[in-house]
Amino acid sequence: MASSPPYPTPPGASVPVAGAPRPAHWWQRPWVRYGALITLLALSGLVILALVREETGTEGFLVGLGLAVLPVPLLIAAFRWLDRVEPGPWRNLIFAFAWGACAAALIAIVANSFATQWIATATADPAGADTLGATVIAPVVEESAKAAAILLLFLFRRRDFTGIVDGVVIAGVTATGFAFTENILYLGTAFGTDQLSGDSGIASVTAATFFVRVVMSPFAHPLFTVFTGIGFGIAALSGPRQRMRRLLLPPCGLLLAMGMHALWNGSASFGGYAFLAVYAAFMVPAFGLLTWLVIWTRQRELRTVRDELPAYVAAGWLGPAEPFALGSMRARHLARDYARHHLGKPAARAVTEYESYATSLAFLRHRGRSGRAGADFVLRERELLHELWRRREVARPALEYAARVTAPPVPVMMPWPMPGPAGPYPGHRPPYPQYRPPHPVQRTPHTAHPAPYPAYNPYRT
Repeated sequence: MASSPPYPTPPGASVPVAGAPRPAHWWQRPWVRYGALITLLALSGLVILALVREETGTEGFLVGLGLAVLPVPLLIAAFRWLDRVEPGPWRNLIFAFAWGACAAALIAIVANSFATQWIATATADPAGADTLGATVIAPVVEESAKAAAILLLFLFRRRDFTGIVDGVVIAGVTATGFAFTENILYLGTAFGTDQLSGDSGIASVTAATFFVRVVMSPFAHPLFTVFTGIGFGIAALSGPRQRMRRLLLPPCGLLLAMGMHALWNGSASFGGYAFLAVYAAFMVPAFGLLTWLVIWTRQRELRTVRDELPAYVAAGWLGPAEPFALGSMRARHLARDYARHHLGKPAARAVTEYESYATSLAFLRHRGRSGRAGADFVLRERELLHELWRRREVARPALEYAARVTAPPVPVMMPWPMPGPAGPYPGHRPPYPQYRPPHPVQRTPHTAHPAPYPAYNPYRT
């Protein structure tokens, strides 16, 4: 249950923050960890850049880069749209994309090449080694490398990883980075093949590769890795007593991702008809099912916001109309537009932050009521309430305006026709008598909790 105080903390009051002890060793400091991580990703990027350029040539690399970047903004925008209810920080998405494009791609290229060469040497069958490597080795190595980014964020950014949508977004962005690097390699190699054969235009290998990898299946790698993200997302929703569920679901999601990846690679290895059959029978339905699941989960998150925030209205932290406005994506958009139109971009940014903090507060209370809150529940709740209070003067009028605009219309009851000649037929009578209260209702003003903010007129200029 929420532990909100009956009265809000006055503006400018300090929020108690637990004093964190300084790290005992230099390698435990945050800047050291961030520096090591950035260095690792940068070195991986340089190595993968050199390997791809060596494989495709400079001209092929530039062509592959120009074609491979085309689906990236669309995929990132799609996953960011799914995360609009409680947007995660950009630093997590940047890390996920960089890990997929650099570290995971480097691991996959090195491991796949080594395994394929070892199988070819052991069996003396290079063609069979390539097929086995594509259908067995590559799915295991690539999905494991991509899952490492999800695991790292799940362990070290647990506050930002709260459910299925977070798992889907992180997994999708990681896979988008991986597919970006892989597409550079495939498209650059195809361009080099066309340069040797003299083919160009629609009949070229580059055009065919672009159509299959960028037009038909830009969501292939994100679709595979999303299963791993769903496993971690469900684990994030599990309570402390559901330890087996938290331990088993991520590996199950990873195995499902490997299976889908192996099926997809196998269909490409065994001919065009097998590829089209798998594409139509498995890939498209799986993509539609996962899209429905994520959208349904997002609507469920909005219902959670509407259900949990009224407790803070009763405590005086939020206005009466805010739970409804914060539980509607249309109302949120209107509130940001209202603040931008009247007060400028900084006000719109403050409203966006207010919406994000309020959503996090609703999810925190939901976890607390279901017994899944951590030891820092009270501290985290106070921090979120403090951030909301700092932005209330800008955000509250905008949300109240958005709530009025988006509120459903109240049905108007038509008066019942009077009996007699004016009625629809002779002897017509209402089916029930007119209601009269048994005794007058005594209304007394409620003064236990005075309003925490002055009345605001949104139409005042």
